[in-house]
Amino acid sequence: MTTIQAQGLTLSYGQKPIFSNLDVVVPPGKITVFIGSNGCGKSTLLRSLARLLKPQEGSILLDGSDIAKLSSKEVARRLAILPQGPAAPEGLTVHQLVKQGRYPYQSWLQQWSREDELLVKKALELTHMNELAGRSVDSLSGGQRQRAWIAMTLAQNTRTILLDEPTTYLDMTHQIEILDLLFELNEQEQRTIVMVLHDINLACRYAHHIVAVKDGQIYAQGKPETVMNEQLIRDVFDMECQMSTDPLFGTPLCIPYGKGRKLELAAAATASSAR
Repeated sequence: MTTIQAQGLTLSYGQKPIFSNLDVVVPPGKITVFIGSNGCGKSTLLRSLARLLKPQEGSILLDGSDIAKLSSKEVARRLAILPQGPAAPEGLTVHQLVKQGRYPYQSWLQQWSREDELLVKKALELTHMNELAGRSVDSLSGGQRQRAWIAMTLAQNTRTILLDEPTTYLDMTHQIEILDLLFELNEQEQRTIVMVLHDINLACRYAHHIVAVKDGQIYAQGKPETVMNEQLIRDVFDMECQMSTDPLFGTPLCIPYGKGRKLELAAAATASSAR
């Protein structure tokens, strides 16, 4: 089972530091979700784990080996990343897109094989995209496009999949559809899933492991039921809330007040106690 971790990681954009001396361990075979306010660095951290950003200091270890010393093909055979808002060339079909997931395995000596075809077929089946394989990617709905891209990452046949905000711009139905798919992949195939999510309650529902990022540091990490509380929401998101329990899933449920709404509730409580 693939393991991935950051040790003493220091990252920056130009002269702007993002992380300094950061340590993160991704539990293998689990779903890990990065949460945090906009601009806190969670997407940057995800990209660095995939070797898309070079650290100033520290290292990313993939199965105990420094990822910077591995070839691009070797990395692509061990982990796949789906960035936020990927774009396909106009007219590219779903089947052609998914086939691109097999490119890390192609060479002058090893051309397209039956194994490649079987893995593409399996990826299409797992994402329920069989009937849309001949459609152009740009003709699909948002949820269908996202499933097509996830199928491409599955065709890479890696044990670890990194996804940057896979539910962005999707309505509630398609958000649940995508997250259910990722949950099933983890349950049925023991894939390690690491993703960035904005929705706190969906993060708590689907994650085995939460990593809360604040100001370039790891504020807290662990099981949702262990780390998610009102103080974390206040410190990480600068928001008041009440934490409850999801009545369907038993996971932490964040009920935000909102600054204006909180004042109204406080005023109503004061008026009620005065009567």
